[in-house]
Amino acid sequence: MSRIVLAYSGGLDTSVLLKKLVLEGHEVIAMTADLGESDAVAGPVARAELEAVRAKALLLGAFDAVVVDARERFVSDYAFPALRANALYEDAYPLSAALSRPLVAQLLVETAHRHDATVVAHGCTGKGNDQVRIELAVRALDPALTCRAPLRESPLSRPDAIAFAREHGVPVAHTVEKPYSIDANLWGRSIEAGVLEDPWSSPPEDAFSWTAGAARRPAAPQEIVVAFDAAEPRHGSNTSAALVAELNAAGGTHGVGRIDLVEDRVVGFKSREVYESPAATILITAHRALERLVLTRDELRLKAMTDRRYAELVYDGLWMHPLRSALDAFNAAFAPRMTGEVRIRLHCGACVVAGTRSPFTLYRERVATYGTRDAFDHAAASGFIALHGLPLETYVLVTEAQAAAAGAR
Repeated sequence: MSRIVLAYSGGLDTSVLLKKLVLEGHEVIAMTADLGESDAVAGPVARAELEAVRAKALLLGAFDAVVVDARERFVSDYAFPALRANALYEDAYPLSAALSRPLVAQLLVETAHRHDATVVAHGCTGKGNDQVRIELAVRALDPALTCRAPLRESPLSRPDAIAFAREHGVPVAHTVEKPYSIDANLWGRSIEAGVLEDPWSSPPEDAFSWTAGAARRPAAPQEIVVAFDAAEPRHGSNTSAALVAELNAAGGTHGVGRIDLVEDRVVGFKSREVYESPAATILITAHRALERLVLTRDELRLKAMTDRRYAELVYDGLWMHPLRSALDAFNAAFAPRMTGEVRIRLHCGACVVAGTRSPFTLYRERVATYGTRDAFDHAAASGFIALHGLPLETYVLVTEAQAAAAGAR
C-alpha cells in the first residue's frame, strides 16, 4: 500500500475518505490548510478548532496529521490578485473556493515532498469543480505525483456517506435533515446540497453563518472607509488577512455578501450555490469605484473584458495558465494610480459606495459642473457631434441611395 497525502478539512467527505483509505491499509497523512475559516468573522480564534481537526484525523487512523497556516499566503497571493481583477464568476461569485484550490494543491505537493509520498488525494466527487482545480494544479507543479480522487472512483451519496460515518464511528455534524456541504476561507463561505438543490426554494436561515438575517441586522447604517495604496487595500491599520477578517465581521453584521446563484460548473451542468462573502463584496465594490475614478474610459472598457476572462480562468481551474499571469501583469500596470479612499455604506444587506477620492482622480469638477464655475467649451460640442456622427451619416446616405436606385429599376 502507498503513502498518501490527503487534503483534509475534517468535514463529512474527507473524514469518510480518510477512514476508507486507512481501512484499505494506506498510510495517510492528513494535510489541513488553515485559510482563515475560523478567523473569518470572529477575529483571531484560538487554534483549538484546527487542533481538533488534526486530533480527529489521528483518531480516525491517520499516519500523521499536519496543519499549515496559509492565511497570509492565501490573501496576498490569491485573493488580492483576484481583487485587482474584480473577479466575479458570472458577475456574482467572488471565487472563494476556486481561489483556494491551487493553493491547496501547492500545499499537497509541498507536504508530499516533505514526507516522501508519491500520491496525493482529495475528497472531490466527479461532479465537482474542485477536482479539476486541484488536479490541474498538481499536474502543473509536479507531474510525477499521482493524484487520486477516491470519491470519484467509488461515488458515495450524501446519505450513504452519513451512514458509513455512523457505522465506522466517524464523528460528523451532518444529518440527513441538514446535509449541507460547506467550504469556507477568509474570502467566503459556500453552501450547497440539501434543500438548496431546488432553485425555487429560498435558502433557509440555518444555511447561513456569517451574515445576519433581516431580523438581526442593525436599524442604522454603518459607514466605513476602505483605502488603497498602490492597489493594496487597507482599513484603519489592518491589511491583508486581518483586513479581510475585519470586513467579514462588519459586512456580516449588516447581512452584506449573501449570494444565491445558479451557476455553470466546469464539468458542464448548472448548479445552485449559495455563498456568504462580506469582505470580498465590500472590497470589490470599493475597488471598482476607485477604478472608475482614476482609469480612463478605454482602460475601463478593456478591463471589463479581461476581468471577466480572469474570473473564468480561476473558476475553470486554470490558475497556472500563462494567460492568468499575463492578466496579473496587465492589472499591475494600473497599480500606481490605484491610490485613494472609498467610503462604503453598509445597511440592510446592501453595500453602497457613498464617496470616492484620489490624488489620481480624472474627475474635473470645473468641467463636469452645471454651476456658475463651468469651464467646459459648449461650442466645441457641435463639431464633435458632426465628426462623431459622420460614419452613421455616411451609412444612411449610402443606404438611401441604394434603395432609390433599386426603386428606379
